Amino acid sequence: MKARPSRSYLSLRQVLTVPYVALVLTLALIIGTLSYLAGSRAVETVSEHHLQEIVARIGQAVDRHIVGSGAVLEAAFPNGMPAPTTIADDVANLRTRFWIATSLHQDPNNYVYYGNRLGQSIGLYRPSMQEGELRIKLDAEEHRTLYRFLGINGELKFASREEKLFDPRERPWYKAGESTKQHTWTAVYIDFRTAELVATRARRVAAVNGEFEGVVATDVSLQRLNDFVGRLDISANGLAFIIEPDGKLIASSASPNVRKLPDGTNVRLSAADSGNPLLERTYAEVRDLLPKQDRDENARALTRIFDGPDGEPIYAAFDRIKDDAGLEWITVVAVPRKDFMHGVTENVLRTALAALVAAVLATLIGMRILNWVVSDLKRITDAARSVGDGDLETPVGVIRRDEIGELAKSFEAMQFRLRTDRLTGLANREAVTRALGKRIADYHTRANAKQFAILFIDLDQFKQVNDALGHHAGDQVLVEIAERLHAALRAADLVARYAGDEFVILLHEVENTAAAENVRLKIEDLLKEPLTSVDAESIAGVGFGGAVGLAMFPRDGSDTDELLKHADRDMYERKFAARSRAP
Repeated sequence: MKARPSRSYLSLRQVLTVPYVALVLTLALIIGTLSYLAGSRAVETVSEHHLQEIVARIGQAVDRHIVGSGAVLEAAFPNGMPAPTTIADDVANLRTRFWIATSLHQDPNNYVYYGNRLGQSIGLYRPSMQEGELRIKLDAEEHRTLYRFLGINGELKFASREEKLFDPRERPWYKAGESTKQHTWTAVYIDFRTAELVATRARRVAAVNGEFEGVVATDVSLQRLNDFVGRLDISANGLAFIIEPDGKLIASSASPNVRKLPDGTNVRLSAADSGNPLLERTYAEVRDLLPKQDRDENARALTRIFDGPDGEPIYAAFDRIKDDAGLEWITVVAVPRKDFMHGVTENVLRTALAALVAAVLATLIGMRILNWVVSDLKRITDAARSVGDGDLETPVGVIRRDEIGELAKSFEAMQFRLRTDRLTGLANREAVTRALGKRIADYHTRANAKQFAILFIDLDQFKQVNDALGHHAGDQVLVEIAERLHAALRAADLVARYAGDEFVILLHEVENTAAAENVRLKIEDLLKEPLTSVDAESIAGVGFGGAVGLAMFPRDGSDTDELLKHADRDMYERKFAARSRAP
């Protein structure tokens, strides 16, 4: 079965460039895809650790914020120390202990106070390390009086008297402390003076007889905690917040935790009504997961991935904060997946950009190399086309040390063989014919072209040499004659073996017919010289030599055939004339 020919509709440049660029782009795509997949898997792991780390940091901040409150209460009323029956009996000692207590953790525990079952109260507020404000009432029906002083034993100076009657027994902290024998926390509330959130830690104090006498408490401002959460470096769109189990905000990095109503009153905000879509969506997810954490006593921060308000996946982590006084808060951190993937996406984009740059560079470099390669191949192609048209003289002009250079050398060798006689190394019939045609064309196109001449040579008695010595000797004679002719002419002249023992000489430019005649006579004399390539004695009786015909252009012909025919006829005329003169 005959093989079907292979066809290609692409140029060599396209065949070499397109797959190369496609390979670069494909490789970049594979690398980018693998990088994205690896980055995505890494994000899953890193994001979980990152979120749990932030949740842990918030938990540590909360712990540092509240841990000192227990020590403050113990310093104000050491465990086992009975409360006085009336505050008036122990003001000095209470003032000293409260000063020491508020010095332990002044930020945030700078206020300690005590109220008893008689409706009396005493409190010490520390606006600074050196300043103190004593708030005291010794009768249930009187209003609190505020005194200011400097230093632990500084002189008390009247500052003001409250207009509103303060009864400690009606306050939430008093009721909370009265109902339990352990430390306890009140619910978070809004301080009416600062409009900031505050939590109060309280403990009951017994009398000498062990019966309940009063409650000592300290306030913990949550503003610093809110500031800490707000300053967390989470991500471009991430958020963190702390809530109570009922969902009310304690601190948030994405929304306020207190809202002022039109009537001027302040109310706490719930996470579900914060106005931040991501916070509200995260809270809804966490609220549903809280029971799961309750069942797992060893659970640390739980992580979860869910769809955000815009459909973008959200990574979230949350944990509970509890202490032995009943405090229970929930810390939550949420980050959109796109924040974690930002670096991965940038890496993919950088890879794509690098691939594009590489493809462009590869194309430019490839085109440069291809132009270099293709231009040389085009020269060889043009030379081959010229050979196909019969022109064997077109130079390839490619000098390289690679396969293309070898191809050019092989082609030039082929050209040489096509225009060269294999025996003598002279130009062959085709080459001299083409040279004559070209020379005639040049004469008609060049303004100052000179005439040229054709010499047609036919050896005498060559057949007798072959018969006497054999064809090998005949070949040696032809080679010798060729060398003589070539050595006798100018570099611009062309010598060719036309056929058998016939030679043709193209005299490039001659001044006149006389100059051409001189060359002809020189050649005829040169042919009569004794042969050195064979045994001269064996052909001593053979009158070796040759007849030389002459044709002048344009006098004797206007084209190649006419010139060659004229020179051939002239050669035979001289041959016969020489024979007729022979004795």
